[in-house]
Amino acid sequence: MKTISRREEQILIAIWNLKESAYLLAIKNHLSKIMETHWSVGAIHKPLMKLEKEGFVESYMGEATAKRGGRSKKIYRVSKLGLDALKTIKKEHDILWSKFPAIKKA
Repeated sequence: MKTISRREEQILIAIWNLKESAYLLAIKNHLSKIMETHWSVGAIHKPLMKLEKEGFVESYMGEATAKRGGRSKKIYRVSKLGLDALKTIKKEHDILWSKFPAIKKA
């Protein structure tokens, strides 16, 4: 299986969580909110294009809306390959964290 970076993993998880609302700005806003840090559009766009090129995500054009001046949004969804990658990553993380010694409060 191809490996993905931590940032790509975070983007994939955001797309999975957002479901049919996963377009570029929604992904950015979602990650900024849950990670409690600013994510730029560029920090999302480049890894997102790589994920799509490598088959981890798929995209389609949503409906055009008057609010967007008649333009449509490009909606992303996690592909089977992407979901398999997330499952593998989760399994690996669970194994690693299960071996991590408990941290005592200072």
